[in-house]
Amino acid sequence: MNRDHFYPIVYVRGYAGTQGEVEDTVADPYMGFNVGSTKLRQSWDGSITKHIFESPLVRLMKEYDYNDAYFEGSEIEQPNKVSMKSVWIYRYYEPVSEDLGTGKRPEMEIYAEGLGEYLQKVRQTVCGNNQKKLDDFKVYLVAHSMGGLVVRCWLQNLRSKETNPVNVEKIFTYATPHSGIDFRGIGNVPKLIKINNTENFQTDRMRKYLKIPKTKPVNSLNNKFPEERFFSLIGTNSKDYTAVAGLSRKAVGPLSDGLVQIKNASVKGTPRAYVHRAHSGHYGIVNSEEGYQNLKRFFFGDISVQGNLVIHKITFPKKIEQAKKKGKKVRAAYHLEVVTKVRDARWDMYRRTVDDRSAIYINHDEVDGKEKTVRLFSSFLSKNAIIKNSKYMGFAINVGLLAPEYVVDNRMFFDDYYQGDYIFNDQLKILVKIENGNSVLKYQWAQENDDNWTNIVHPGPIESDWLIKVPYTKEGHPGIEATLELVISPH
Repeated sequence: MNRDHFYPIVYVRGYAGTQGEVEDTVADPYMGFNVGSTKLRQSWDGSITKHIFESPLVRLMKEYDYNDAYFEGSEIEQPNKVSMKSVWIYRYYEPVSEDLGTGKRPEMEIYAEGLGEYLQKVRQTVCGNNQKKLDDFKVYLVAHSMGGLVVRCWLQNLRSKETNPVNVEKIFTYATPHSGIDFRGIGNVPKLIKINNTENFQTDRMRKYLKIPKTKPVNSLNNKFPEERFFSLIGTNSKDYTAVAGLSRKAVGPLSDGLVQIKNASVKGTPRAYVHRAHSGHYGIVNSEEGYQNLKRFFFGDISVQGNLVIHKITFPKKIEQAKKKGKKVRAAYHLEVVTKVRDARWDMYRRTVDDRSAIYINHDEVDGKEKTVRLFSSFLSKNAIIKNSKYMGFAINVGLLAPEYVVDNRMFFDDYYQGDYIFNDQLKILVKIENGNSVLKYQWAQENDDNWTNIVHPGPIESDWLIKVPYTKEGHPGIEATLELVISPH
């Protein structure tokens, strides 16, 4: 993409449960996109640190010269009076308002149909009759929670019915229940519950308005949009979601953002990031530094990086290995942690840890005598986000594999190791740049304790798989033999 070519950003807000929430929503010109935060939950001890995040809207204005589409009390409708660098709010809850509409809630398909009409209005206002602008016109869609389902309903069901639908460059969803909402002990939202559009989170209903056959998962784009241009941001902080006096987080459970379970918050096959944020509130995912940093890199970044851990073997402690050789049945499971960071920043781009209850779970049977590839993270690098004077786009990956609870012949085995200890724990620092038509990658494991960086030079464009060996624990100790695979390509 031409880095000087920006597109309008259209924001689609999340679910408003009560009529009072609807009225509060429509009373806000930006429907929450302008809400910032001054509280950062420090993950290592849970304390609160002051960190001012002005809001996604203000940041887009300050960093990329975006402006809203309002003027003198209304949205601009005169053609060519607003630029491509504009932010638009799809106010689909206004017809539901008792003050501004009928007070009645329509079906999901009506919200989605309205989105398509609204996007055409945005195109007409930005482009007028300028044919070149019309030909080049695209939008970025940003959606929170149910807003992501409104977007998908239009994209996967109704867009094909339009005569001249608007083209979408990329889509970014925050905490959207792409696989519905589940309650622990109950499962998916019961079919009989139909209060204030709650049936929209029931998977059978979702299949209808998303036009997804039963042969495919409900979180599938069903070939209606390229997966690589759709980003899923997933929250893992259930503790700080206080809606409905905390009843929601109790009903949904800990492996969630307080409303949407982690396993339900992504679209199949798309790039994604996990951040320690709640569904909404002072520690919410939309008004977070982590959310904005992922959004701006996905929309305006230069390089896409996907990290995979190719596990060749995980070895047992010596006494466990001896027990296995004697024919005893050994069962084990592991927690794989991954955190990606950028230099000089308090926040994490991507975070899956045991403390946050979001670590990757691996059963030993999956790696016993066979190779297993685990998707670690998706990230995007931007020249505009380089910190300090450097030619490199850089970030760090913390990778940790925790010792499991070993079970030998159905009995817990604690001899020769401490529960919760790390089999492997290290940080990989990575620097990437394009110089003289060549791609250059530098890396260093933190525990190597020297200033030597390994340099890899790849002729031509930066589009290749880079393989980095994971340092192996010495013989006689539990360890991991693995390769970190970085799939890097232009974005």
